[in-house]
Amino acid sequence: MSLSTKHPLPVNPKAIAIIGAGGIVTDSHLPAYRKAGFTVFALYDRDKQKAKNVAEQWHIPHCCDTLEDLIARGAQEGCVFDIAVPASEILTILQKLPARAGVLIQKPMGESLAQAQGILDCCRQKGLIAGINFQLRRAPFMMAAKQLVTEGKLGDIHDVEMRVICQTPWNLWQFLYEKERMEVNYHSIHYIDVIRYFLGDPQAVYCKTMKHPKMLELAQTRSSIILDYGDIVRANIHTNHGHDYAPDKQECFFKIEGTRGAIKIQIGVILNYPQGSVDKFEYILDDGKGWREMSIDGTWFSDAFIGPMAGLQCKMEDENYPYLNSVEDAWKTMCVVEACYRSSATGATPVSY
Repeated sequence: MSLSTKHPLPVNPKAIAIIGAGGIVTDSHLPAYRKAGFTVFALYDRDKQKAKNVAEQWHIPHCCDTLEDLIARGAQEGCVFDIAVPASEILTILQKLPARAGVLIQKPMGESLAQAQGILDCCRQKGLIAGINFQLRRAPFMMAAKQLVTEGKLGDIHDVEMRVICQTPWNLWQFLYEKERMEVNYHSIHYIDVIRYFLGDPQAVYCKTMKHPKMLELAQTRSSIILDYGDIVRANIHTNHGHDYAPDKQECFFKIEGTRGAIKIQIGVILNYPQGSVDKFEYILDDGKGWREMSIDGTWFSDAFIGPMAGLQCKMEDENYPYLNSVEDAWKTMCVVEACYRSSATGATPVSY
């Protein structure tokens, strides 16, 4: 079976100016851009020493002392801007970018739907060609699964499940300890977005997101989410980031079932993070051959990060290019996230005895 898991690349790639030098940049953005052959022209971070260290390590020619300097240099060079900062800071930076610039924004699209709306409005007003870095839908194993679904190999899809049972070292991202909205907005948002990629927009949601007794300093670290697609299609997300009872009992899988077959993907990077484990792509069709495993070239971190940037630059070259990570589409994911928080706050239906 031939499956395409390579991202289309722009004909004439533009250089990239990155705002932010945190772990997501060094662990994912920069390795992905190097693999894709993209040039990183400039870097800025409020922590000047961190920015300098990253620039030296990755041979980035311009390490800027101020945001304004990076924007000016990037605009003069014709760069695409890559924003990787906490979500609450996105809008302020967008307002400083030149009109009609290309910009890729690290997820989430703000801390709330109100902030997401502000970001969307700013992009429209300034004519920015903008995307949100929801990159899980660009992971090679998700691209392979999407192709099988699109080709009808699984028949009619009726069941989608995302399950995460792991011990996540949240101390690696200290800024999350200050967030009122944490697990759904910064983690399960990936799964909401990828389910939208397969099933479209849900009618409604049921959600409960909660603390863990050993992680009370974090707003939430566990969530149960049902996306309502009617009476036949079931779509569930279950996350528990506090399972610390042995790495070999951790789970992280995405499963999609249809009337003619099914796919189950183990997402290795989440298991025993940050060491991680292996990905596994298994599928079954109605051909009598049973379950089998397929080798997929590439993984979520960092191969998936090629797609949102490559797609953005393809969109800049051709306005008719179907850009999967547009701010217009990402805003709909934020609408679902907002509905999750409303559902969790409203509470369950009381049981009458």
